[in-house]
Amino acid sequence: MTILAAVPLYLASCYLIGNIMTGFIVAKMLKGVDLRKEGSGNIGARNAGRVLGNAGFVLTLGGDAAKGALAVWGAELLGLGTTYQLLGLLAVLVGHCWPIVLKFHGGKGVAAFIGGILVIDYQAALIMAAVFLLLFGIKRSLTAAGLVSFALYPVIYYFLGGDLAHALLLVPSSVLVVWVQKEELKERMLL
Repeated sequence: MTILAAVPLYLASCYLIGNIMTGFIVAKMLKGVDLRKEGSGNIGARNAGRVLGNAGFVLTLGGDAAKGALAVWGAELLGLGTTYQLLGLLAVLVGHCWPIVLKFHGGKGVAAFIGGILVIDYQAALIMAAVFLLLFGIKRSLTAAGLVSFALYPVIYYFLGGDLAHALLLVPSSVLVVWVQKEELKERMLL
């Protein structure tokens, strides 16, 4: 099988990796509950932390971040370049946000995005984290600080020497993570 022939299989695998819903699994294992019916109903780390405590938060955050990292590392191991790493990250995010295993009702992709960008360019990810902390200090809103910093990641990546085409390929992933949180933004009257 040639490298290019492996690309569709790789992207489909990334989508399926995204379907591994860590919060759902952790909630079932720790408390025997369906996280979609507890707290905010979201299966992400924040709700897992609310419902399950610190262990639930850490396990869910780590598992979801590992999905993004695994997709990016997978492309590297297959000998695929940065373009495919970025497409793999997007496929994981789509799988996480719209998992077929949970009837297309998934999480918001924050941890998976963070895991993927740490592998893509950890320096840009660290600067994004600094932007987040600065904005959080000013705004006192995790959501606002996070979403602005996620939206800025492609710009940060580019200004740290990333290729323009790759920076543009990061935009859909950044936009997706921001877009899936539109309801929370509306509630906070940020739109």
